[in-house]
Amino acid sequence: MHGHGVDAEAAHEWVQTWSASLSEQAALAQAMSSRVAALSLAASSPDGAIEVTVGGSGVVTGLRLGELARKRPADELAAGIMAVMRQAQSKLATAVAEIAAQTMGADSPLTGVVVAGFEHRFPVEGDDAAYDGSGSDWRRRGR
Repeated sequence: MHGHGVDAEAAHEWVQTWSASLSEQAALAQAMSSRVAALSLAASSPDGAIEVTVGGSGVVTGLRLGELARKRPADELAAGIMAVMRQAQSKLATAVAEIAAQTMGADSPLTGVVVAGFEHRFPVEGDDAAYDGSGSDWRRRGR
């Protein structure tokens, strides 16, 4: 019976260690989440006519239109705003990767999953489209 007591102690220690590790991982994930939520990233058109700021979730939190924007046809302006928004959003994966590496560790499986999700939702600018602020401002790239 003495052997069963040692096994029970070892099991109890394993559960305690596992529980502490889980609690630590949860705290790190919460810290990472808070830092990502506080992100604010901006992008501008080359001519400065459009500036878009997005938060950590990719939602637009700011839009600034310069005087040059007023001179553009509405459809061109709308396309330019969307392209600059995507440029700002495309910065999220890199920023989130840095935060995740600092909080969870670069080799953490959670880091990989979180970063992959941002890369999927917000592809790097240039993979989709760009706004150059001239002529036919909307052009497809990388296709």
